[in-house]
Amino acid sequence: MDDCIFCRIAAGQIPCDKVYEDEQALAFRDIAPQAPVHMLVVPKAHMRNVAECERDHPELVGCLFSLAARLAAQEGLAKGGFRLVTNCGPDAAQSVDHFHIHILGGGQLSGRMA
Repeated sequence: MDDCIFCRIAAGQIPCDKVYEDEQALAFRDIAPQAPVHMLVVPKAHMRNVAECERDHPELVGCLFSLAARLAAQEGLAKGGFRLVTNCGPDAAQSVDHFHIHILGGGQLSGRMA
């Protein structure tokens, strides 16, 4: 999708601080981190949100969350803990209309979820 920033990043049209890449997914550091460690995991194919991904590619949802957990461990977050977040739709404040998982950690996170 030409106007989707994550599609453009996945296609290599916009540079990113890449952490991981394979045929299905890309992980990179967030440009406006909300925690000491803040990475994003995105599918390379455009899917608006986790609900659309689950409907059209249910196996991919598990792969992306598994990848997020592995990347958190590689960053040393497993011992102290980390948070995985995905927002789904405007009421959840989804800011980019492309499914993505935030990996947050590296220090004490707020106890608030919203």
